[in-house]
Amino acid sequence: MSITEYIGSVARSSTTSDAFNAVAEVRRREILDALIAGEKAVGAIVSDLSMSQPQVSKHLRVLSAVGLVRCRAEGRRRLYSLQPARLRPLYDWLAKYGQARNEQLDRMGDYIRELQQGERR
Repeated sequence: MSITEYIGSVARSSTTSDAFNAVAEVRRREILDALIAGEKAVGAIVSDLSMSQPQVSKHLRVLSAVGLVRCRAEGRRRLYSLQPARLRPLYDWLAKYGQARNEQLDRMGDYIRELQQGERR
C-alpha cells in the first residue's frame, strides 16, 4: 500500500473539533505556553517562538476555534490571550491519571514499610 493510499484510508478528525485535538500539535502548545504570561500580539508570538507569521496565525485560528484563546482588536493589531477555563476538559482527563499514579505510589510506600518491618523482626 502506498503512503497516499494509507493516508486516505485513515480516519481523521478535525483539529478544530475540541481542545484535545487542538493541543495535540506541539506548536500550538508552544503558543499556549507563550500566552501564559498574558495577552500578546501576533508579532510578539512570532518573535518568541521563531515561527513565521502565517504559521502562528494558522495555529491561532485553530486555538480560537476551540476557545482556548481569545482575540481582540486594538487598532490594526490583534491581541491574543489564553482562556484557561477552556482547558478544564484536559485537566479533568489528566487528573484521573494523576490519581492513579498517586495510588500506585501509596501502594509502593505500603510495600516498602512492610519490607522494613519484616527486616526489624
